[in-house]
Amino acid sequence: MFLQNAIEFLPILLKGAIVTIEITVCSFVLSSVLGLVLALLKLSRNRALSTLASTVINLIRGLPIIVQLFYIYFVLPDLGIQLSAFQAGVVGLGVAYSAYQAENFRAGIEAIDHGQIEAAQALGMRAGAIMRRVVLPQAFKIALPPYGNTLVMMLKDSSVASTITVAEITREGQLIASSTFQNMTVFTLVAIVYLVLSLPLMFGVNRLGKRLGARKSQ
Repeated sequence: MFLQNAIEFLPILLKGAIVTIEITVCSFVLSSVLGLVLALLKLSRNRALSTLASTVINLIRGLPIIVQLFYIYFVLPDLGIQLSAFQAGVVGLGVAYSAYQAENFRAGIEAIDHGQIEAAQALGMRAGAIMRRVVLPQAFKIALPPYGNTLVMMLKDSSVASTITVAEITREGQLIASSTFQNMTVFTLVAIVYLVLSLPLMFGVNRLGKRLGARKSQ
């Protein structure tokens, strides 16, 4: 019975899996861009910019993702900003995780030996060039393990987008379960699909972390 239902339900869930991957990738890119900007602002010598970035990061981290999604999808239209459910999901997850990405990048940047920056300055490099050529490449390597973990968390948290009718895995599972009443079968399949998507990512992140750790110890 389970196998028969699985054969019937899996094609629908796999369509939802494609949407899950799309929303995860788009949100990850957005969160990375916003996170890098927030990290650079927080590390700025300008106290006003640093305070502003810290305030934004704390506000974002203090709000549940689902509340941010609801605000973007249901409140922004009242202000004249209309987004589709998918767009709202991408923006909501991207903004929510930008605060965590900012901390990943900040930690990576602060871990760079200041002597390298001083050496680059002695060579006559400008601040922008030092950041692009010296600081950010090394900071990205340092931040790579937590950066990868963030991708795994975003993949799982993309299920929150089901609350605003984004047709990802969880939403498709809810619709199937409500029409067939096969709750155990449906949500077992949903769990399996999530594991199939997330476990390779988790394995890759762990391998990457061990490899980087081995290089540092050499």
